[in-house]
Amino acid sequence: MIYHFIDNYINYLETEKNSSGHTVSGYRRDLFHGVDFFAGSLGKKDSELLPGDINVRLMRSYLGDLFNSGLAKTTVSRRLSAWRSFFRYLGREGLIERNPLRGLSSLKADRRLPHFLFREECGALIESPGGGSPLPLRDRAIMEVLYSSGIRVGELVGLELENVSLGSGDITVMGKGSRERIAPLGSYASEALALYLEEGRPRLVKDPGEKAVFVNFRGGRLTDRGVRKIIKKYVHRLGLQSTVSPHTMRHTFATHMLDNGADLRVVQEILGHRNLSTTQIYTHLTRERLRQVYLNAHPRVKMKEE
Repeated sequence: MIYHFIDNYINYLETEKNSSGHTVSGYRRDLFHGVDFFAGSLGKKDSELLPGDINVRLMRSYLGDLFNSGLAKTTVSRRLSAWRSFFRYLGREGLIERNPLRGLSSLKADRRLPHFLFREECGALIESPGGGSPLPLRDRAIMEVLYSSGIRVGELVGLELENVSLGSGDITVMGKGSRERIAPLGSYASEALALYLEEGRPRLVKDPGEKAVFVNFRGGRLTDRGVRKIIKKYVHRLGLQSTVSPHTMRHTFATHMLDNGADLRVVQEILGHRNLSTTQIYTHLTRERLRQVYLNAHPRVKMKEE
């Protein structure tokens, strides 16, 4: 019966893949949910269902039922992914001759518009760390660099001293797929980073061999989570939207660049996107710009303004 195969697969995830408990319980739940539907559709008991009973047509029927029940596309995609992974496992183990889901297309995820900050909000956030003590100097430099270069938080915490070239105003980062690229720094970011490196970092670092640019209060390399906590602290202090994160700074960088006339391919190169379509999501207009276009273009609004 199929439960025997699922139990073996779950054991494989736990012992060989070393998957987290959360991942394992999610896969088990998604697979068991599908078994109930497949058995009911075929008029069989759960204990009678075999992997060979499931085909593309039956899986499409299952996915349709999930959509009709009002589940989000992300949830439906996750359940399909669980079944794809299960059948790949059976194929590798030689337990099935062919994967019945091989001809089934993946679901296209809905693309959400990225959240970004308006200029005033971004400026207030970046300037919120005050004083000349090491941590505010570090925090100001972190936000200046994120906004100035558009780099990812993982790229930021991976920065080492040899990656910084203040003279030429750029930094070298290691992006996704171990692809190295050079990201530019504006004058504000360069000044904030220089001040932190000269006056802040030396007072935090304990080990003279530490190579990380951004360190925590103990002097060790700052983590992704640490940067998120830093930004969250200043967001809370200013009363901004709670959804602001390090990635929001990347979204904000791209949005402001395009709003001010930057070429799409230049922004793509700076962000390190492989595909232009990934960068095109930032071509949405801010409400401020929409209103300005409206005021400039609508004849009756212009008459009123005059």
